Amino acid sequence: MNIESLRGYRMVQKANLLRANNLYPFFRSIGDSEGTVVQVDGQDQIMIGSNNYLGLTHHPHVIESAIKAVEKFGTGCTGSRFLNGNLAIHEELEERLANYIGHEKALVFSTGMQTNLGSLSAVCGPKDCMLFDSENHASLIDASRLALGPTFKYKHNNMESLEQVLAENVNRFKNVWIVTDGVFSMTGELALLPEIVELAEKYGAHVYNDDAHGIGVMGTQGRGTMTHFGIVNRVELNMGTFSKSFASIGGVISGSADMIDYIKHTARSFMFSASMAPSAVATVTACLDVIETDPTLHDRLWANVDMMRRGFKEIGFYTYNSQTPIIPIFIGDEMKALTVTNFLKENGVFATPVLPPAVPQGEALIRTSYMASHSTTELTKVLEVMEKAKKEFDIPATIH
Repeated sequence: MNIESLRGYRMVQKANLLRANNLYPFFRSIGDSEGTVVQVDGQDQIMIGSNNYLGLTHHPHVIESAIKAVEKFGTGCTGSRFLNGNLAIHEELEERLANYIGHEKALVFSTGMQTNLGSLSAVCGPKDCMLFDSENHASLIDASRLALGPTFKYKHNNMESLEQVLAENVNRFKNVWIVTDGVFSMTGELALLPEIVELAEKYGAHVYNDDAHGIGVMGTQGRGTMTHFGIVNRVELNMGTFSKSFASIGGVISGSADMIDYIKHTARSFMFSASMAPSAVATVTACLDVIETDPTLHDRLWANVDMMRRGFKEIGFYTYNSQTPIIPIFIGDEMKALTVTNFLKENGVFATPVLPPAVPQGEALIRTSYMASHSTTELTKVLEVMEKAKKEFDIPATIH
């Protein structure tokens, strides 16, 4: 096969060009990590490009629990939950997560992406449809491709657009699912969940909330975006991931007992995947222990977020409407975003650029995010480096 004939080969060419000019920002090899500081090419860098919001990946209790699980259950389950891979600790975690999130029942998947792929393709049959926010995560988009029913988009966080799409489709399908991110991962914006729920109830639709970046962070004890808005009982299905605040890998879907039991017996990505490894399950359980017993954890997180939000405002960055630990910095030009990322790296700061098509043309940004475990000294250095970058590269203070 001629590789040049493959779809996406231009991306390979672009990657090679960036490598040749020392501007390739992806697949950076991390040799060591202490949570807030990582080592890249022998240099220590302050990590502000992680989703480790609660900083629990290196927490002593979390590490100890993972080790004990390996010692008791081994390194893997070697089968699906349906067959030989259903451990007691899977079921114990599901019960704790249901109580934590506030829904009747929960089901854990091996990855967050599998959670969306399996759950949405299970609930959206050929007589149903889904209505998507135009900025939904890629895993939701891929899930819509697996679902038998069609998908229609509405403008990002635009309730007039959503109502129009609802009105056009509610009488054409058996079930209509409104699907949205709870926290939009690039900009840190919150979905307008209360308004979405009101429209769903008005038109008899259902709500599916992808809270990958909200669970562990938003609401009381990080119980999620639904708790933040006080609408837990009005959202039928809520998805969360463990690869962010919960320092592990995996995903969870929660809802009524009947709905979760239905997904449990029909979601192909659940039925035909090996179950979560024991160490991953124990890690999530240990994170819940810390969250529920350390009243200062979220205070530290939000103090750090507030410090960075104020600092960026004083420097003169445009940071969208972020209400979360994700604080994006608008750059605009794609090459400038890559150059700034490289400048940050050279000055001991690990951040990640977001480029088209992940964002619209002309809206390249640098996505930064913060942890409860960041020290004031570390964040002060980040602000100092960012201020130098602002001056050196003339980063705009407004989006346009």
